[in-house]
Amino acid sequence: MTGKIIGLYQHIPENINPAAFSIHSFSVRWYAISYLAGFLAIYLLLKWRIRKGEGISKLKLKDYEWQDIILDLLFYSFIGLLLGARLGYAVFYDFKYFLNNPIAIISPFDKAGNLVGIYGMSYFGGLVGVVFSGWLYSMKKKISFWQLADFVIPAVPAGYFFGRIGNFLNGELYGRPTGRTWGMYFPSDPLGILRHPSQLYEAFFEGIILFIILWLLRNKLSVVSGRLLVIYLFGYGFFRFFLEFFRESGPQIKLIFDFLTRGQIFSVILVVAAALIVNSCKFDKNEL
Repeated sequence: MTGKIIGLYQHIPENINPAAFSIHSFSVRWYAISYLAGFLAIYLLLKWRIRKGEGISKLKLKDYEWQDIILDLLFYSFIGLLLGARLGYAVFYDFKYFLNNPIAIISPFDKAGNLVGIYGMSYFGGLVGVVFSGWLYSMKKKISFWQLADFVIPAVPAGYFFGRIGNFLNGELYGRPTGRTWGMYFPSDPLGILRHPSQLYEAFFEGIILFIILWLLRNKLSVVSGRLLVIYLFGYGFFRFFLEFFRESGPQIKLIFDFLTRGQIFSVILVVAAALIVNSCKFDKNEL
C-alpha cells in the first residue's frame, strides 16, 4: 500500500495537464493562471493592509487613493515583470541565439512556424523590471520609493509562491536527479528519471517561509523605510543560492567554475546589493 502511494506521488507531474482549458487551438495554461493568482494574492494582501492602516498613515492619503495607487502600481509592475523577465532570459541565458534571432524574443512561433507560445523567463530580469517600474511610478506620483517598497514587499513572496506552483504545473524548471522517495518524474524530462521537485522547494522557502518572515516584521521595521526591501533581497538571495543545488540547469547554461549556476551568482549579487543599500543609503527614520 505504501509503495502504491509513493508511486502515485512520484508520477503526479505526469498526470497534470499544463493547459487548464482549451477552446479549439487556443489554450489557457495553468502557468498563466498562476501568474494572475499571484498578482491577485498581492493585491488582496495590500488591500487588507490599507484597511488596517498599516504603514501608510504618514503619507496622508485616503483609503480610496491608496486603492487606486496599488492597482496602478500592480499594472506597472506586471508590465515591468513581463518585459524584464523576458529580456533577462534573452540576455542572461541564451544571448547568442536571441542576438541572431531578435524577433524570437516576442514571437510565439518556433523555428518551424509552430505556435508554441513565449517561453523562458528570468526571475532576476523580472526583479529588475519590477523595481524599475516601481521607481518610475513613485517618481510619477511623487511618493517615496522606499516607503512604497516597504509597503508592498511583505506581500510579494505570496505572489512568488503561485509563480513557482505555476512552474510545477507546467512541468518545467524541475530539479536534479535524485534517488530519494520524494523525487518525481516529469514528462518533459528526456531521461525519465526521478528528480527533485525543486519548484516546490522554492515555493516553500522563497514563497511561504520568506512571506512569513516579512509579514511578521511588516510593522516592526517599517519605521526605517527600505529595510523590508533589504530583508527581501537578502532572504531571497540566501534561499535561492542553496536551492540552486537542487535545480537542474538547462542545456544552454554552463556552470561557472564548474560549480556555481548563474542563478547562484545572481543570488550573491542580491545579497551584496542588500548590504550596499544598508551601508550606502541614508534612510529617513521619520518617513513612515
